[in-house]
Amino acid sequence: MSEHHLLELASDVVKRALVRGATDAECTIAEGDEFTANVRMRELESLKEAGSRGAGLRILVGRRTGASYTSDLSPEGIEKLVHSAMELADITTEDPHAGLPEREELGSIGDMRLYSEDVEGLDTALKVDLAKRAEEAALSFDPRIGNSEGASFDTYAGRHIFANSRGFADEYRSSVCSLGVAPVARDGESMERDFWDTTARSFAALESPESVGRTAAKRALRRLNAVKVDTQKVPVVFEPRVARSLLDHIFEAVHGMSIYRHESFLAGMLGEKVASEILTVVDDGSIPGLFGSSPFDDEGVPSRRTVVIERGVLKSYLLNSYAARKLGMKTTGNASRGLTGNAGIGHGNFFAEKGVQTPEQIVAGIPNGFYVTELIGFGVNIVTGDYSRGAAGLWIRGGELGYAVSEVTIAGNLKDMLAGLEVLGSDLEFRGSVAAPTIKIGEMTVGGR
Repeated sequence: MSEHHLLELASDVVKRALVRGATDAECTIAEGDEFTANVRMRELESLKEAGSRGAGLRILVGRRTGASYTSDLSPEGIEKLVHSAMELADITTEDPHAGLPEREELGSIGDMRLYSEDVEGLDTALKVDLAKRAEEAALSFDPRIGNSEGASFDTYAGRHIFANSRGFADEYRSSVCSLGVAPVARDGESMERDFWDTTARSFAALESPESVGRTAAKRALRRLNAVKVDTQKVPVVFEPRVARSLLDHIFEAVHGMSIYRHESFLAGMLGEKVASEILTVVDDGSIPGLFGSSPFDDEGVPSRRTVVIERGVLKSYLLNSYAARKLGMKTTGNASRGLTGNAGIGHGNFFAEKGVQTPEQIVAGIPNGFYVTELIGFGVNIVTGDYSRGAAGLWIRGGELGYAVSEVTIAGNLKDMLAGLEVLGSDLEFRGSVAAPTIKIGEMTVGGR
């Protein structure tokens, strides 16, 4: 189907629902093609190529909601889609907070540079070769790299179309490609793995496969011969890849549904100091080309920049229109969902603003501490803030990264951790929709022997 036809189809589905008795309706259509090439030990293991297309309809009859989904976009399939949504609305109970955004809240910020043609034009043989080159670079980096969990090259290109009964109809295209490798290092009885990847909207923006392989190999090698340390309280430094997890916890804590259910340690804290004044956290879905960007959210509200925490003070929660009504607030343009059902809440580009010190300068200022490169497990309670996770990394001794450490836990409370932030690094880099620089927390308990 042509691009123009799918946008027309979404608007037509909405009109059909209104004719059948819906008081409001919204339709999402998505189509895309994905590809994955997996190699291991220099041999091709698998190829996957798949295409998908589907439409989702959500309707309201007063304050009762019905939703349905179909991958059949024929006239018969569309008719069944509308009929199913209407049937479900007949048997659901009323929800006083259900509804679409107001007309004045709707809109799109236009082209976001989310699509690159060079992703769709890649030859299969080239994709396989790139994965093999990344793995080869890792395997040949050092004799101690004798095994691999494999390398993969992935691409996706698709379109997202949305229309509703309040006059909104728009679409955008997006693409992404990635290359990653996971080598295994061995030295005597010690065996460790690590991983590195590169992801971009365009093929041209990827790091070279040789660079990816070498970085992955270095990361695996530095983990060899890890030891446990004695239980102690020390400064803890999170490298950017694991520092992102702290941003994930903050997102959960400012998620509108967690707030109105009182399932967050930040509920009722707007306007209050919740973190060190060095911390500013932003959600911004309007930055062109980034992985969390889009011209509008999944309710047709324009993406925007929302300052969540400003110099330690909680400034905003993240809301869709439902959570906003529950809390007596306005949507922040953070509606997120698949093709069917009610919208949930997601983030755009969710990140901590960077500081001025390099990672090397941060480490140099620590006589004794723990540099975390991997977190294990899910021991985080967003209601109370209690935090305890398995960890691995490198011990900091005399301002330098020293020996490898594993099989330890780091424990604290998110409230104390946010208050105890001492330094944010200058190395903020968007390798996904959540980003953080190197983060130093003044003191945490490292549980070992």
